[in-house]
Amino acid sequence: MKIDIHAHAFHPKIADKAVRQLNGHYHIEAVGDGTPEDLLRKLAAAGIDRAAVHAAATTPAQVIPANNWALELARIHPSLIPFGTVHPGYADNARELDRLERAGIRGIKIHADFQGFRLDDPALRPVLEALEGRFVVMFHVGDRLPPDRNPSCPAKLAAIHRDFPGLTLIAAHLGGWLHWDEALAHLAGSGVYMDTSSCLPYIRDDQLRAILDRHPAERVLFGSDYPLYDPSVELERLRTRLHLSDADLERLLTNAAALFPDLKRENMRESA
Repeated sequence: MKIDIHAHAFHPKIADKAVRQLNGHYHIEAVGDGTPEDLLRKLAAAGIDRAAVHAAATTPAQVIPANNWALELARIHPSLIPFGTVHPGYADNARELDRLERAGIRGIKIHADFQGFRLDDPALRPVLEALEGRFVVMFHVGDRLPPDRNPSCPAKLAAIHRDFPGLTLIAAHLGGWLHWDEALAHLAGSGVYMDTSSCLPYIRDDQLRAILDRHPAERVLFGSDYPLYDPSVELERLRTRLHLSDADLERLLTNAAALFPDLKRENMRESA
């Protein structure tokens, strides 16, 4: 089962606005329109079976609407793997996580930079305790601020990994967008997963090779960051940049299946 572990798809009513906000923040021009249908077309063109779809509530009031969208996505597009959202300022994360778990949501996205808190915020700790052993947790890591001033950074995520050993963590953007020296120092070689999303246009060859040489190959996951990038283009960039064979790309695309054993069993039944 080939999985793009890092993608985004928005409700049609807000997709255009969301894509424009992403363009403005990252100073690029997105390749997709941000709708689930466009994501599915691009996955099919890339030969990818499924994609994890992420959203993060930027305020406590957005937690329920964002999670309702995740539940709707799961219902209308079974080949997508929607992640839910939490916020340390939301009054009843425990009840909401119970709701998501009962509905079969398998993961949670945390994007401290967009959500308005820091990964070392004490208010986040009870939420992390509630996530332990229950959900795969995707963390955005890194941005343009220096690591010590940025809401997320590799050192902060490494501390979470140390303090919450039962959490299954994915460090987006190879451990820290624009923070790759720190990702090498604090996360490479650890037990966290890393995805490749939004890295290749920015990371230096020496940083890329050093992180991948140190980190366990089975814990590196393919991520496109659609709608910012096209999965087919990102796969070709990886092939060219790292001189990967078809077998290498196959392993990269299938590593994430280990995080979703129920989907893996379901996929095997469908293939039988």
